[in-house]
Amino acid sequence: MIRNLKTQLRFTFYHSQPIVQSNAQTYFRTEQFSNDYISSLCKQNLYNEALVAFDFLQNNTNFRIRPSTYAGLISACSSLRSLQLGRKVHDHILSSNCQPDVVLHNHILNMYGKCGSLEDARMVFDEMPRRNVVSWTAMIAGCSQNGQENDAIELYIQMLQSGVMPDQFTFGSIIRACSGLCCVGLGRQLHAHVIKSEHGSHLISQNALIAMYTKFDRILDAWNVFSSIARKDITSWGSIIAGFSKLGYELEALSHFNEMLHHGGYQPNEFIFGSVFSACSTLLHHECGRQVHGICIKFGLGRDIFAGCSFCDIYARCGLLDFARTVFNEIESPDLASCNAIIAGVASRSNANEAMLLFSEMRDRELIPDGLTVRSLLCACTSPLTLYQGMQIHSYIIKMGFDSNVPVCNAMLTMYAKCSVLCNALLVFKELGKNADLVSWNSILAACLQHNEAGELFRLFSLMLASLTKPDHITFNDVMGACAEMASLEMGTQLHCYIMKTGLALDVFVMNGLMDMYIKCGSLGSARELFNCMEDPDVVSWSSLIVGYAQFGCGEEALKLFRRMRSLGVRPNHVTLVGVLTACSHVGLVEEGLQLYRIMENEFGIIPTREHRSCVVDLLARAGRVHEAEDFINRMAFDADIVVWKSLLASCKTHGNVDVGKRAAENILKIDPTNSAALVLLCNIYASSGKWEEVARLRGSMKERGVRKVPGQSWIEIQSKINVFFAEDSMHPERDKIYTILEALWLQMLDEGEYSCVIDKITEPALPGTSSKPHGLPTLPGTLSKPRCLSFLLS
Repeated sequence: MIRNLKTQLRFTFYHSQPIVQSNAQTYFRTEQFSNDYISSLCKQNLYNEALVAFDFLQNNTNFRIRPSTYAGLISACSSLRSLQLGRKVHDHILSSNCQPDVVLHNHILNMYGKCGSLEDARMVFDEMPRRNVVSWTAMIAGCSQNGQENDAIELYIQMLQSGVMPDQFTFGSIIRACSGLCCVGLGRQLHAHVIKSEHGSHLISQNALIAMYTKFDRILDAWNVFSSIARKDITSWGSIIAGFSKLGYELEALSHFNEMLHHGGYQPNEFIFGSVFSACSTLLHHECGRQVHGICIKFGLGRDIFAGCSFCDIYARCGLLDFARTVFNEIESPDLASCNAIIAGVASRSNANEAMLLFSEMRDRELIPDGLTVRSLLCACTSPLTLYQGMQIHSYIIKMGFDSNVPVCNAMLTMYAKCSVLCNALLVFKELGKNADLVSWNSILAACLQHNEAGELFRLFSLMLASLTKPDHITFNDVMGACAEMASLEMGTQLHCYIMKTGLALDVFVMNGLMDMYIKCGSLGSARELFNCMEDPDVVSWSSLIVGYAQFGCGEEALKLFRRMRSLGVRPNHVTLVGVLTACSHVGLVEEGLQLYRIMENEFGIIPTREHRSCVVDLLARAGRVHEAEDFINRMAFDADIVVWKSLLASCKTHGNVDVGKRAAENILKIDPTNSAALVLLCNIYASSGKWEEVARLRGSMKERGVRKVPGQSWIEIQSKINVFFAEDSMHPERDKIYTILEALWLQMLDEGEYSCVIDKITEPALPGTSSKPHGLPTLPGTLSKPRCLSFLLS
């Protein structure tokens, strides 16, 4: 306002001076001063002042404005991105006697392109009597900047056909347009044009190529272009560092940043620091982040908002919340983006209390939260302990009207699922209605799978297909997980057929999910057929099949598959070795398994995990080397879990080792005092050794503490209905029919002489003074008992 007033006062004062010279001479000098003054303001980037002076001239004088002054005014409108002012100046040009030359026309073209009015730009372009390379470039750039990439390509072809050769600015604009189309073939053709032209070595063209190949995820091509640049500028370095960081080559990004500092002599800007910090954040390397932070402060960008957002993000993601808070407090004027950055960083560590505190401070600064803010807050609530905070955020979302924002509702749905409130997640999903997108469907399906609600998942999947929402590989992964959970081979087969129809069968991720489903449903043959159909199975494919064979006792086949995998040069991962060690355990290849365990770190680069050590314990224990297994557990670098001790305890029962079994059971009960399986196994070990007093004492102790063995459960799917059975179940609605068929089967077994075979397998030694009967066979009315081992045959 002050600058505008000063401009008007200068013009008023000048025009109010007494006229000493002749009228013609005065008029000429006043006109020259006015044009020079406006041009001077434009050159000093005082665009608003220049436009105010233009308003004063056209309203108070009849002076003629020169084409060069018009060019300056049009450039001012371009810089301000003001279409209204640009049209006003253009209308003044058309109404004056000024005949725009090609330079002024180019300025007008550029203005309309930057202001987003391609129709006006095309009209000016079509009416130009003469066009040069700048005219074509301005029009191509306008199309590229406004999302009309196909039109930009068409204009480029027309330019070549008209005989006008592109320059470095043309190449920069058309390459950016190609990036927007994500067409690799076209990009390579443009690259060839650049090389053949005389502008092929210009930095503008080369930097645009680096950015294009990065957008295409072709980091090697981008690096080749970068390497060919003789004299790189800050844009070249920034483009390649950003490309490496974005595409997952974080170490290369840091290496090039270090090279730029030591050999280039360049001063990095806040955007380069943002890419470097993003790389450090992905690597979760806080020490590297602190060093980069120090370099950033050295270059005077320590208080920069953009850099500060990156600092907050890496420190929070690495768990250094105090550092993140310190950096945030050093930002001179935190804006919404910087507040969102630190809240998102804290939320990534599931620290709901700290995130809520930062949210309160943000509101105290009178900053208005957006959808990203509340989504970050919801992401901080990841357990039932944070449900109260999650519900508070939900209330705030409704109050602020964010409940119509689909991404926010998706985050809310996921929050309730993680906080173990599936019913609320289903309500949020129901309220989305027809607005539910693919992410919404995938989120609710994942929630159902997480809470073992396979039936609800199948129902929702059917609704999803009816809603015409196209499933992706994440959707199928959840549904296949439900099929595996229910061991529903029929549903899994139908899903496989549907996947084949959608064309996603070529996706390795989906194929691996199908293999896993077939294995968990017990159909190893189908899993192997699927594996054989894969053109390029990855390590997950090999590992799934090896683990499947191992779990189903096909140890030899698992080892054969592992040897074939290694011969083809596929490097195993930790899951592969778990499967191979399990296979060695099942087929009794103790020494081979131990040798594999010894070399896994040196040969495969895999540090033994708890799962690998559990396999070794099982390997030794199954082979009867119980004491070696116990010694191995005692030498483990970390405390053994229940799974390890249970493996040892089960082997002690098989091999009748009471002392080691007792110690194993005691260790299990230290971890879980109510573990019924450990107590039952220990009872069986005492019973098989004839220590009835210990059996009686242990059973009495179990009775006092109310410890009961969890009954076994089985189910079978018949005509799309799941029938569930519990051992010794007296509440089943078809109990009488089941027991009648069991009785008939039992009689048939007696007639065929199979009774003794069954008795040998399931008889428990009787306690002193009691009668002996098959273990776990409750007496039915009459003289017969129900064999639990046959319950899975019934429907």
